[in-house]
Amino acid sequence: MYSEVVVVGQIARDLVVEVPDAPGADSSAPVKHRKEMLGGKGANQAVALSQLGVAVSLVGVVGRDRTGDALRAQARADRIGTSHVVRRPGTETALLIDVVDAHGRRRYLEHVPEGTLVTETDVFAASAPISAASSLIVQLQQPAPAALLAARLAHTAGTRVVLDGAPEDRADELLALADVVRADGHEAELLTGRPVDDVASAARAAADLRDRGPSLVVLEVAGQGNLFAGPAESWFVPHVETEVVDPTGAGDALVATLTAALTRRRPLETAACLAVAAAAATTEHAGGRPHLSRPDLDRLQPRKLETVHA
Repeated sequence: MYSEVVVVGQIARDLVVEVPDAPGADSSAPVKHRKEMLGGKGANQAVALSQLGVAVSLVGVVGRDRTGDALRAQARADRIGTSHVVRRPGTETALLIDVVDAHGRRRYLEHVPEGTLVTETDVFAASAPISAASSLIVQLQQPAPAALLAARLAHTAGTRVVLDGAPEDRADELLALADVVRADGHEAELLTGRPVDDVASAARAAADLRDRGPSLVVLEVAGQGNLFAGPAESWFVPHVETEVVDPTGAGDALVATLTAALTRRRPLETAACLAVAAAAATTEHAGGRPHLSRPDLDRLQPRKLETVHA
């Protein structure tokens, strides 16, 4: 089955626990709510794309265990292609634990066995859907060789390459193949070697990154908003005011919604507003799994975009 977008990234069992206050050492706290679901950055982005009506498939790894089988079944129920979700023998499926208190603070625990990381072999097996897709999202938390192979396959085929994050190495090779790069402030500093703590520094960092390959760079300015630096214009989009329950997954929703809009050939200004609205909607509930709907995207659309000159 043809997929408009292919996502290469993490798949995990996501356990979300809501408590009044997180306990300190040698103490306990009652749990108000708990949810267990399909999670991980790759799965979250694929879920968001599917909710937006985009045909999407996922390249990732689970263990050959009951948890992995359950997550694959959930992905299929979410209308996500799973033909290239690998069941790796001898490894446990990744586990993410998100503890959220009533004050909007979180504690995040991760168990990500090495065997759940995507390999070059996994990517090569997905060559056909990657080359046929309109867009590819690659999460750079995956090993650089696998990310680089995915980007090369897509770039060669004329598939839009969207990079999310900052790699441990081979950054210049990856950036040269990218059409879009999205990074938070810490990741932007890793990529450019300079801090990104306001709009001006984000604009300088974006110009640096665009010189190295991508035509569109999206950088988060912590606590303020996101800079969208494109080939013709750049805009800063402030965070939408909403009640933040849990920030987990906001970046995943932003990347997925931006990719969906670009894949459907929406103007960059429209794509930026939709992406920021999706991120805001995802912070309104506990856990990183998005719940995107057209009414929420309309309700949370930013009221203004500030033109930025590099």
